[in-house]
Amino acid sequence: MQFLLLIYIQFSLGQSTQETSPMVQIKGGTYQPMYGIKEKDKSTQKVKVKDFFLDVFPVTNEQYKQFLEEYPQYQRSQIKRIFAQKSYLSQWKADLDYAPLLSQAPVTNISWFMAKKYCECQGKRLPTTDEWEYVAQADAINPNATSKKSYSEYIAHWLQTPQTYNNPIGQTQKNYWGVYDMHGLVWEWVSDFNSVFFSGEARKDNFGDDALFCGGSALNASDLTNYGAFMRYSLRGTLKANYTSKNLGFRCAKNK
Repeated sequence: MQFLLLIYIQFSLGQSTQETSPMVQIKGGTYQPMYGIKEKDKSTQKVKVKDFFLDVFPVTNEQYKQFLEEYPQYQRSQIKRIFAQKSYLSQWKADLDYAPLLSQAPVTNISWFMAKKYCECQGKRLPTTDEWEYVAQADAINPNATSKKSYSEYIAHWLQTPQTYNNPIGQTQKNYWGVYDMHGLVWEWVSDFNSVFFSGEARKDNFGDDALFCGGSALNASDLTNYGAFMRYSLRGTLKANYTSKNLGFRCAKNK
């Protein structure tokens, strides 16, 4: 498939020259999001996703260390609390020492502010919710595997497996797009996490605040069996931009 073009980002003057993840081109299409579809339109209404590039792997500890060496104002001892909680990089031994973590493990305990800043300094951006979900619905051979039992079982098994965030990147199966670790390693930030229930044209003004909680949200779901998607949307609904967690990392995207 010609659109599976693996590239390395070439940086212009003034942008970071540190080692970054390779990117793969994602051919645009449509997908049906879990939330925001009107009941009468659930079988037909979908969200369109344009072509874009996505990092093949999540950002690693070593890559983030290189970023901090170039931008020391974002090191753990220097960061302002408005941009990251006290737990920011709390697993690291020191500002530039990620011991005892693996260099190729995904960097975690990163706030949305810092994930966004990292991507911007590479000439990239965070993926949108729609872009992330569009790629995440693939398995190894299908661009949309959400109806397959094996797909759901794999995600359910991961959610019950402790401390996967300590594993190196690239150990999960490569999906249809040539992307690794969308499931099975860490949760990941998206650019519009705080508007997750209202992103996309198909999800505007479809339901009120009562749909954001417990049973109310389930009633607006397009697929009640998609446990993994429920968990992702539930997590995004609880986040704040300076929040950090030991199982929450990120990867970058780029416009075509």
